[in-house]
Amino acid sequence: MMVRIEVAVLVVLVSACGFGVEADGSDHRYKEGDHVPLYANKVGPFHNPSETYRYYDLPFCSPEHVTEKKEALGEVLNGDRLVDAPYELNFREDKQSISLCTKTLSKENVAELRNAVSKDYYFQMYYDDLPFWGFLGKVEKDKLDPNENKYLLFKHIHFEILYNDDRVIEINVQTDPNLSVDITEDKEVDVEFSYSVTWKKTDIPFENRMDKYKKSSFMPQHLEIHWFSIINSCVTVLLLTGFLATILMRVLRNDFIKYSNDDESLEEEEETGWKYIHGDVFRFPKHKSLFSAVIGSGTQLLAIAIFIFLLALVGVFYPYNRGSLFTALVVIYALTSGIAGYTATSFYLQLEGTNWVGNLLLTGCLFCGPLFLTFCFLNTIAIVYSATAALPFGTILVIILIWALVTLPLLVLGGIAGKNSRTEFQAPCRTTKYPREIPQLPWYRGTIPQMAMAGFLPFSAIYIELYYIFASVWGHKIYTIYSILFIVFIILIIVTAFITVAMTYFQLAAEDHEWWWRSVLCGGSTGIFIFFYCIYYYHARSDMSGFMQTSFFFGYMTCICYGFFLMLGTVGFRASLLFVRHIYRSIKCE
Repeated sequence: MMVRIEVAVLVVLVSACGFGVEADGSDHRYKEGDHVPLYANKVGPFHNPSETYRYYDLPFCSPEHVTEKKEALGEVLNGDRLVDAPYELNFREDKQSISLCTKTLSKENVAELRNAVSKDYYFQMYYDDLPFWGFLGKVEKDKLDPNENKYLLFKHIHFEILYNDDRVIEINVQTDPNLSVDITEDKEVDVEFSYSVTWKKTDIPFENRMDKYKKSSFMPQHLEIHWFSIINSCVTVLLLTGFLATILMRVLRNDFIKYSNDDESLEEEEETGWKYIHGDVFRFPKHKSLFSAVIGSGTQLLAIAIFIFLLALVGVFYPYNRGSLFTALVVIYALTSGIAGYTATSFYLQLEGTNWVGNLLLTGCLFCGPLFLTFCFLNTIAIVYSATAALPFGTILVIILIWALVTLPLLVLGGIAGKNSRTEFQAPCRTTKYPREIPQLPWYRGTIPQMAMAGFLPFSAIYIELYYIFASVWGHKIYTIYSILFIVFIILIIVTAFITVAMTYFQLAAEDHEWWWRSVLCGGSTGIFIFFYCIYYYHARSDMSGFMQTSFFFGYMTCICYGFFLMLGTVGFRASLLFVRHIYRSIKCE
């Protein structure tokens, strides 16, 4: 009953931010001459996707009263700020050279627009829920002096709209450099902004009108190369994994034969290898509360990833479904907080912890805390820049209410359920009173070299796919082939689990029994590799620049890499725990 109340509260809070903007709630059917909704969204530098501003922040033709559209939570988080556009594009009404307004641009206006043109500013609008883009102007080399640039502002826009019966199917924008004004010099300029509209009939059905945006992504021209690259990467990784698995199984089989074949000869000889530390291998790790919180948070993040993939595979995140991903992330994070509470508390009590309330609070803050601090810092930067990435106070209040009324209560409920489960830690061997001394180990068996070795193989499985994801998140490409991404994700989980098990075996074989934290660090090390890839991508594969865009890129990517560390660290530990229990259950522990 309590869970139903929490879900109802969440639905009300998310709904309070509004719903997705559609054609005034219509079914997208129009008669000739009907008004079709056109919204201007934002403007910004093409190479800096996070640095976007409100459409009317630039001196465009604007109506007397600018009407803002109510937006959903995910749209606001995505930086969308929709307002009524000044153009009238009535259904099936052709127009030729309609004057929008005549505007006198001051020196300051000219400088502002010249700066926008020099940074490749684009505008984004929505017509009947179809997104389209256009550039504000262009930079040309001066014919008299090639070393000097000439800045041109487009003053005329031509809209070409395709329709099928009574529905809008496609919209394209064209600009003509011949219909532009020179804004190279700081002087007042009189500009008459105009537009024209042409309607054309098409046979494309309404259901397929979003296919155009899929084709502008990595499909279909790169799809075959994409599939080949992914298959090649996966086969290589799986072959390496199979090779290591074969070696590990043969070594283990020899160990089992050695330890169980002749008990009398073993009594005469001194025990060596992983059996030698059977009395210490299940000794609980240091910092039990932090360890349990890591496992709880990692389990929640793994559950979130699985739910997001399920939604993607059933088609929820179709191209330009504004903010749907962000809305899903907020809702699923809130609803899965009970998983984190239950997992962390039950495991903490299995490790004979006493302060389960403190452990629960630590679990709730372990991922959410750094994310919130990063958000506060970046939101402050966005406010200083007057960017659309700055969240309104109302949206921040809704997110805080979701956390306070849904996330926190479910976390506590999960913790109480974990406390009442009262399960004991299953250890096949008794733990001795005093720990054995760990022998001196070579440098390559240290934590950092082991993390580097453990993280490389899983990272190599996702390396190719990372470029496509980054080009979608931090660029203007569209990612639609979620089936490939899901396959890569499954391979990532399998390879992480196996490589961590292998590293744990080599650690135990060297008579180092402190494997608990090491398995988390080795499993999560892929997140560190992803962060290094972020640095490479920023400098070598993107044209992002400026303090705001750099802060947003590294701020949020650091949080994402940290999330990967927690999630894959949990996978690594769970796999290692199953492995360690299995091998020690297979021998006689005295």
